[in-house]
Amino acid sequence: MDYAKGMDTHTLPPVDEMWDAFERRDPEYDGIFFTAVTTTGIFCRPTCTAKKPARTNVEFYPGARDALTAGYRPCKRCRPMEDGAAPEWIAGLLEAVEADPSRRWKDADLRERGLEPERVRRWFQRHHGMTFHAYHRALRLGCAVARIREGASPTGAAYESGYESLSGFHEAFRKEIGTTPGKAPAEEPILLHRLATPLGPMIAGATGGAILLLEFADRRSLETEIDQIRARTGRVAVPGMNPPIRTIMEELEAYFAGRLRDFTVPLETPGSDFQRAVWEGLRAIPYGETRSYGDQTRRLGFPPESVRAVARANGENRIAIVIPCHRVIGADGRLTGYGGGLWRKRRLLDLEREVAQGSALGPLFAAPGRERQPAAKA
Repeated sequence: MDYAKGMDTHTLPPVDEMWDAFERRDPEYDGIFFTAVTTTGIFCRPTCTAKKPARTNVEFYPGARDALTAGYRPCKRCRPMEDGAAPEWIAGLLEAVEADPSRRWKDADLRERGLEPERVRRWFQRHHGMTFHAYHRALRLGCAVARIREGASPTGAAYESGYESLSGFHEAFRKEIGTTPGKAPAEEPILLHRLATPLGPMIAGATGGAILLLEFADRRSLETEIDQIRARTGRVAVPGMNPPIRTIMEELEAYFAGRLRDFTVPLETPGSDFQRAVWEGLRAIPYGETRSYGDQTRRLGFPPESVRAVARANGENRIAIVIPCHRVIGADGRLTGYGGGLWRKRRLLDLEREVAQGSALGPLFAAPGRERQPAAKA
């Protein structure tokens, strides 16, 4: 009998609906659920073109993480971990938003396009770390801030950005940016961009000169971290792309392929002196090695009773992988808490250990032609 598994099964559509979508390879369900085949140990997107298994051999999961932690490997045909291009069902909406950021979108507008608002909300929450309406509000405010920095008046910027009333514009400005339009940040905004990795989508945030944020999109504290960065820097955070983000995308691709050990992209790490000292200490841990919290505390020159504070600062790191907090483990050698999930921490450490030892990469990270074993068919 087929069944759905996973910690967040309440987010899944009914099993019969998922099976029907899986049989039809319906692209509207791409990102909504994943299928896992018990006889092959492989999990796929619902649109995978591989031969369909018997229904009794299929399990459904709400996310790739759930399938991975259940012991399944990603399919090498549909590549469910490469979460880059938007599915066709939502691509038109993204194009419309980018073409006219000032347009005001309501749920009724989504329905007119044949889109269910709840499905749109789930997709944006999963892939951008925010709802569609939050994404669009940030985009509109970013356009307004850019116009003000270019010399436009707050009134002109408000109407050019699609706001129908100045009071609504002022309220949104105060809520999202923490100040009034007349005191708009003089600094350039932090641009946020979603990027794909073999361990799932990440959100990168950067000014024109440095990366300030790199987190997995499903991290629960992501929105809080963005708020903290905005508060500490006085900058607005809006969707966009810039040179540091392009650089980190290239360097992450090389890192996961086993070709890069040391990141060169410039970083900006707003925080206390203690936090920055701990984060610099993390960057000093050699690739392929691990240290305990106690080791880190001693190496940083802090007294032993500071170990909890050091551990807390590790967890407050906002630039995953590049500032390698995943290299800190328990004194007994066990993996301890990681904001991206222990399954990701284990795979990052496995990757670095294999590269450091000169071993062939495992199937999750290997580039074409470098697999240790032949691909299994889903």
